[in-house]
Amino acid sequence: MNEYTLLIAISNTATLLTGGAVALLSYRAFRRTGSGALRAVAIGFGLIVVGSLGGALAHLLGGNVGLGVTIQSAFTAGGFTILLYSLYAETTTTTTVTLRRSD
Repeated sequence: MNEYTLLIAISNTATLLTGGAVALLSYRAFRRTGSGALRAVAIGFGLIVVGSLGGALAHLLGGNVGLGVTIQSAFTAGGFTILLYSLYAETTTTTTVTLRRSD
């Protein structure tokens, strides 16, 4: 291990916790609303979190910093691509109309 191991572990833990929270909240919002944009947000942040975890495992268990950075960067780029898509995704709105019957 090198002198950056602790810093990398702390940074990846912060990414895992905060990114995981955003992914979970956006997934819950998607389930509640059915919005495709929110689903894309959940997937995008999920990819970023998975990449952070994969990069950390490659570095800590495999001892290969270069492979860890490559994994993390690839997943981060994919996650941000999906997040960008979510900003342009078509959202459908459903309007509920309640009719009252007059007697």
